[in-house]
Amino acid sequence: MAETKHFVVIGLGSFGTALALKLAENGCRVTGMDACEHRIEDVSGQLYEAVIGDATERDALEHLSLNKADAVFISLGEDITPSLLATLHAKELGAKQVVVKGVTHEHGRLLKYLGVERVIFPEEEAARELADRMTWPSVLDFLPIDPEYSFIEIAVPDSFSGKTLMDLQLRKRFNIWVVGVKDVLSGKLHLFPEAQFKFGTEQVLLVVGKHADMTRFREIK
Repeated sequence: MAETKHFVVIGLGSFGTALALKLAENGCRVTGMDACEHRIEDVSGQLYEAVIGDATERDALEHLSLNKADAVFISLGEDITPSLLATLHAKELGAKQVVVKGVTHEHGRLLKYLGVERVIFPEEEAARELADRMTWPSVLDFLPIDPEYSFIEIAVPDSFSGKTLMDLQLRKRFNIWVVGVKDVLSGKLHLFPEAQFKFGTEQVLLVVGKHADMTRFREIK
């Protein structure tokens, strides 16, 4: 049986609370910390542990056993100073992985100097995803894998119907990898289809590739 993951969420504003509650819903053991008592009261019955404390004070974090958590998430509002102090303490206390909500890109660079594994900008990421969905409505899902590559789930273009992967030469034309094809009606998933796989109607294509190549591919009708 897999061991339950343990996460610590420092800062229970809108983003931190949503993150903590979703992790708990996913079956994870979540410890939440915030200096505001009413925020702790709002989540106290839904998390494994909810602690009132000032994350800028090292002593407050020492009791959270950050070195035993799978990851520590830090989201402390628009003032970068508390975020930087909490991050510094978390790294010094042996946190394995620290993920911080960035305020500005300058803040993000400072966090990287502190050794933060990942800096996130939720509003920017949501805006980019919305723009992509509106620009390419056939794209059903989009997941960046790293700064260069992404994974997309896209409705199979009408022009693919009756053709094989060999006919279409997607790897050669677009430099993308077809991971799978899913039949919408039956729900059947064809993983790593062979060159002779023939496309039909009502299918979804699962593809991995570089962002620039994906953009070209999404233009196909």
